Amino acid sequence: MGGGTGSIAPVRRHGPESSRVRNGFEGLIPAAFTPLNERGDLDLARVQGLADHLVRRGVRAVFIAGSTGEGESLTVGERRALTEAWSVAAADRLPVIVQVGRNCIRESEELAAHAEQHGAAAIAAAAPSYFPIADTGQLVDALLPLAEAAPETPLFYYHIPRLTRAELDMVSFLHEAGDRLPTLAGLKYSDIDVCELIRCIELDDGRFEILFGADEMLLLGLQSGCRAAVGSTYNFMAPLFCRIIAAFERGDLPEAARCQTIAVRLVEVMLRHGGQPALKACMQLIDQDCGPVRPPQRDLTSEQRDTMRAELDALGLFEWT
Repeated sequence: MGGGTGSIAPVRRHGPESSRVRNGFEGLIPAAFTPLNERGDLDLARVQGLADHLVRRGVRAVFIAGSTGEGESLTVGERRALTEAWSVAAADRLPVIVQVGRNCIRESEELAAHAEQHGAAAIAAAAPSYFPIADTGQLVDALLPLAEAAPETPLFYYHIPRLTRAELDMVSFLHEAGDRLPTLAGLKYSDIDVCELIRCIELDDGRFEILFGADEMLLLGLQSGCRAAVGSTYNFMAPLFCRIIAAFERGDLPEAARCQTIAVRLVEVMLRHGGQPALKACMQLIDQDCGPVRPPQRDLTSEQRDTMRAELDALGLFEWT
């Protein structure tokens, strides 16, 4: 594995540099898959093995119950149980960021309070998506009860407009939310608007942390000024992405770009074979089986999985896992 930030250490900052609650996350943060058994029920016994796997790969933080973790396909009780399992498995090894967003804000409050009770390093919340969010003020109103329910825990807004349809200007959001949400740490930015990304990073002299959320564009995120990234493929391709980070830090942009190109080609195969179900199937390929996906998503057939494996193998995936 590469050096530099590839060692992935979240550093807590204290003192007068910011009035915000900050964690200073750095490096790769895998968005964890939620393990299910053959019936589609939670298989929490596998969480310990997943945590051990991530620690062995040099990963020192994890993001749970997000899009990769099928959070919106889990009940509130299951989300609570998942948080509890990760709090035990991670212990002092992996700071846990818990995604608590729901369409029902009262359920999000419950999840936020529960995450704080179980020692979450931070919480994140996507926007409610059934009834559209019309403006930044409405979004702040939706997040305020979560901040109040977990007053000692940093909060990240999970900006993923392709799923939530909350197509809002994030600079305007940070301006308004920064004054109204006392625990706001920043954004999990899962969009591809580079100009907006840079403006968010630079806002108020770097007041907010921006966790970059597009694996296939990690180098661009680093060049834009991001110091931490959350992604699905970091579960099984961390060595490749650590090499990108190490090359970038030593100023070897050709090597960073070469490795990023490899990542793009691998991710393109996974997307072509079904996206999220294909990504989860990749865990089987590295002997970290997380089980099936939940409906309405569909698992890959055996034939589709074998075809994908052959294509990934031809591109050198298993050199990086």
